[in-house]
Amino acid sequence: MKNKSNIAQALWVGVGSFSAFGLSMISAAILSRYFSKTEYGTYKQVLYVYNTLLIIFSAGLPRVFNYYLPRYSVAQGKEIVNKITTILFLTGFLFSVFLFLLSDLIAQILKNPELAIGLKWFSPVPMLLLPTLGIERIFASYRKTVYVAIYNTVTRALMLAFIVVPVIVYSNNYLVAIYGWIAVSVIILFIAFYFKSIPFKGVKQEKSGLALKEILKYSLPLVSATIAGTIYRSANQFYISRYFGSEVFAEFSNGFIEIPFVQMVTGSAGAVLMPLFSKLLNDNSEIEVVTNLWRRTIQKSAILIYPCIIFFMYYAEEIVTLIYSKTYAVSYVYFSIAMILNFFNIIIFAPLLLSLGESKFYARLHYFLAISVWITHYIVIMLFKSPVAIAISFVSIAILGIVISLVYSAKKLKVSFLSMFPINRMLLIALHSVLSLAIVQFVFQWFNLNMHPIILLFVVCVAYTVVLFSSARWFKINYMEIFKPLFNKAEK
Repeated sequence: MKNKSNIAQALWVGVGSFSAFGLSMISAAILSRYFSKTEYGTYKQVLYVYNTLLIIFSAGLPRVFNYYLPRYSVAQGKEIVNKITTILFLTGFLFSVFLFLLSDLIAQILKNPELAIGLKWFSPVPMLLLPTLGIERIFASYRKTVYVAIYNTVTRALMLAFIVVPVIVYSNNYLVAIYGWIAVSVIILFIAFYFKSIPFKGVKQEKSGLALKEILKYSLPLVSATIAGTIYRSANQFYISRYFGSEVFAEFSNGFIEIPFVQMVTGSAGAVLMPLFSKLLNDNSEIEVVTNLWRRTIQKSAILIYPCIIFFMYYAEEIVTLIYSKTYAVSYVYFSIAMILNFFNIIIFAPLLLSLGESKFYARLHYFLAISVWITHYIVIMLFKSPVAIAISFVSIAILGIVISLVYSAKKLKVSFLSMFPINRMLLIALHSVLSLAIVQFVFQWFNLNMHPIILLFVVCVAYTVVLFSSARWFKINYMEIFKPLFNKAEK
């Protein structure tokens, strides 16, 4: 029953992530059509500066909730949430002042004078939005993730209305969108305060004794890790742009992406696992309880993700061509390589490492990966002079990072490396997906059906799903067990 509850918690986080992702995509699609390239470019630069500096000014504080809340009572948790929210407001204020005062310098660095105006107008937003951070992690800690889905859907819908609608109705000027950001940020701030109070209704606050020094000792290495991760991921764009030109860069950018659905599933699972692991380890539970939960989560993730990866890999060329046109057909090669990483990304090592208090190792691992990828990419270019080699190099190093994290976690937990993941079940799920798609392909080739690519992909997807579900019992795979807890929760 508890396992089903964990699935439901993760699925609700996934619903929230999906709604946020979907509404963000709609917003980007609309604004890119209403703004000129110059206006849209400036608007995106404003958001780029904000999101980059957010890593530093948030100081890793939102991730503290997962670690500490399960270790304290609800009454003490209320004090922890209020304390961290207050700190986030102060760092948000500093962030806003920083943006306003240094907007001209940032505009000079990015060689866009108009950006200074945009940043000055946007500067109040950090002070309003930083205190809203961490809601997903608070509700995950108290196993109330249905509120995550509600909060993300409501706030993203408001952002869509306040940012996009004025542009459509009033003026196609990027500053109008920024005015919308300021207005909606005020509303979201009050909504966030209300949502943060939900787990503590009727609870009298008690002192936790958790000092700011202890909080920062845990959170600052996470900031360091995030910065290292940014350096790590930027290597691809730098080397492709510098050594292969803008056309190859465009092909690479459109193709070397992971399936968003995979990130939603793993992110949802991670949000739920982090507080569970933190509590189990803090309560000195048996290690077998932790590893069994870990293995079950990986297996459930594989059931959801592996069939999608197999489908997308087989139809990579058709999917990329459908999205980006035939001009970018070559991008499917990069897309196929990037999806190899998705087979390993279901092993979400961050919650386990951070629950063990290994934030420093987590940071060092990311710096190791960052240094490795920058050096390896340069060697690969000198040897092979191929952008495909860059893609393969990045995926290889990313997989190495996952393996290192697993070896280290196994050592800390004093268990064997192979016991950390259900390799046989993972291979069985992948095999079932391959065979199911092969059957569908055989039938379609037999009838030699000639369809429009969109219709073909839709029909094949439906047929693949039918074969997958109907043959699952022969492989002892229960796909419906993933979704039943969500439906049961909704019915209640």
